[in-house]
Amino acid sequence: METYFMFGKYSSESFTQMGTERTDKAITLITKYGGKVNAMYTLLGDQDIVLIVEFPDVEQVMKASIALTKMTNISFHTTPAIAVEDFDKIITGRVHL
Repeated sequence: METYFMFGKYSSESFTQMGTERTDKAITLITKYGGKVNAMYTLLGDQDIVLIVEFPDVEQVMKASIALTKMTNISFHTTPAIAVEDFDKIITGRVHL
């Protein structure tokens, strides 16, 4: 499983659906695509929400991101995350991807 950060920006429509029911549906949807939610945070600034998730591959996280946008009216920007320890190994040549 790989870690991804999913940054979300609310639309005016997405505000009307806020609540625990939508959160539960989002978690269920992520699980449907083989993912796992490690954390969810609301933010102040350019982005409104971040989900820290794990998925088996980029195809599944892309499918989940599109499905979440359709379901929530929140536009997501999804990016892979690599632990600093693993990054250090990559740049020193001790791990090959």
